[in-house]
Amino acid sequence: MILYVHFGGPLPDAAYRGLIGLLGEFTPVVQALPPDAALADVSGSTRYFGRDATGLAGLIRMRAAAVFDLDATVGIGPNPLLARLAAHRGEPGTVRGVPDDPEAITRFLTGLPAAALPGVGPGTARTLASYGLHTADRIAATPLLTLQRILGAAAGRTLRERAAGVDPGRVTAGAPPRTVGAEHRFVRDELDAFRQRAALTHLAEQLGTRLRDERQACRSLTLTVRYADRAGSSSITRSRTLPESTAHSPQLRAAAHALHWSLGLQRARVRSLALRADGLGDAASAPRQLALGPDDDRTRRIEAAADRARARFGPGAVRPASTAGLR
Repeated sequence: MILYVHFGGPLPDAAYRGLIGLLGEFTPVVQALPPDAALADVSGSTRYFGRDATGLAGLIRMRAAAVFDLDATVGIGPNPLLARLAAHRGEPGTVRGVPDDPEAITRFLTGLPAAALPGVGPGTARTLASYGLHTADRIAATPLLTLQRILGAAAGRTLRERAAGVDPGRVTAGAPPRTVGAEHRFVRDELDAFRQRAALTHLAEQLGTRLRDERQACRSLTLTVRYADRAGSSSITRSRTLPESTAHSPQLRAAAHALHWSLGLQRARVRSLALRADGLGDAASAPRQLALGPDDDRTRRIEAAADRARARFGPGAVRPASTAGLR
């Protein structure tokens, strides 16, 4: 059985690595899912510990609370997809499972909102809803060719498999990649796209400042949007590889806004936004594309001056006007 362990939100790098190490005490097959989750295959651990998957999940939650003061949520399933769906279907801070039984899987997926399936954002959900495909069981019962006409060949096939609880993926063991992240939680579910973009600007500035402080540059950017719906709270994640490794805030901001725009969240009530910089490396050795004019160097000099002001007077000393009041 597979455990999907959600730690409740983006964590500092050291804490996240400590939690991955905690999971490694129960099974060597642990796959990090930065910034706040991991998969663990405990199929070979149940006999050793004398506990079933539910018992191991409860023990992991207890250890995470005792050592890291975190109320983890654990989903259990026969594959990574079902484990993840189980973790997110209901209140946080619990253990929920899907038995490895076709009838039980069908019952679990019946009535599951389409937006809860990985890869289905608000735009795709609206498209599916226009054809009456509001839930996973309806999508699974739809002929493959129909879904492919709606979404395209590859996307239609993938969605139909996910709606039926099929996931050919396996848990891949490995150390967590070096990442840094930041999250903004809105006081109330936010519908205003301008305020969402302002929060993204703030997150990009935070990441850029931290990367420059640590003399790091990132190769890609990942945006996770958690939004409110009838299921309680669903999320969608998108990543983008940058043209070049960077710690330059304007480039991070432009990439973050492009990711946000691509999700089509104009009518979505957003609960939180999380931005993560991936593929970190030494900034000094990162190749930099030459600019044809003085604007880029001028912007970088201004940015360096702002960094010095923040280092002396605090992180809020210099910031874009649109982010005033954000923390």
